[in-house]
Amino acid sequence: MTVFRHILWGYELTYPDNWTHQRVQDADAFAAVVEALDPYYLGEDAGQLLVRGEWNWARQSIEPLWNRHIGMLAGMLGAKEVGSAPWKIGEATGLEVEIVLPKKDNQRLWTGILMRDFRVLHFMVTHPKEVREQFEPVATKLISSLRFPARILGIKVSREGVPLPPGYTAVDPKSILPDISDPEQWRAYSGADGIGALQAFYLREIPIHNWDIAEYVPFPGSSDLGFARFQLRRDNKQITLGIMPGEISEKMISSSPANVVFKMSDLDAG
Repeated sequence: MTVFRHILWGYELTYPDNWTHQRVQDADAFAAVVEALDPYYLGEDAGQLLVRGEWNWARQSIEPLWNRHIGMLAGMLGAKEVGSAPWKIGEATGLEVEIVLPKKDNQRLWTGILMRDFRVLHFMVTHPKEVREQFEPVATKLISSLRFPARILGIKVSREGVPLPPGYTAVDPKSILPDISDPEQWRAYSGADGIGALQAFYLREIPIHNWDIAEYVPFPGSSDLGFARFQLRRDNKQITLGIMPGEISEKMISSSPANVVFKMSDLDAG
């Protein structure tokens, strides 16, 4: 069995060694073969599981999140209105349902969402009806393997001791903040992950790396700051860390790609 760890959202799943995992936009897809990631594939090993993280900084209750999720799916697929059932894995709680698709559709669709603190995970299983007997038990076992480890090993840090998200590379701070006058006090890292996933990463990793969070301004949130900001303190050091959308637009959401910048300073010892 292979363990998949999502370092940003902080969860892990175990899937068969002969299965494949692929990143599909802002979701992670699991299937027996790569071809099965095509929704029109009808081979005997068809079927896929999609998992997507959603940022819930306000810890909104599960019901409105579920209603929005299920309403979008039903609207896109022309499905009938469906009920739902409570669902729980470990400390994560949520709702699940098998969606009734139009009779002409040969696909089976199951979906569920789970919430744990500020994270919401969306699950969706699709497969042709005739492969249900062989696909469903494997997919169920994969989903049931969900865990939220207290610590994920192998996180890299900057030379100042600030945790760095995987896949982010150091860049000139002025390439992100052109108007700064003291670039030597700044560090900047560029990548393509969403601003919500990065906030989940830092809320988990900052305390683990022995920094105190003196202030946290989430994005999206109630402020008009336009990005997420942390004030970190350790010993006599202070760091202002910003998670800044890669492109400023009116349609910025929690999945919009973002960069990481931070400024170092010494606290006044007197």
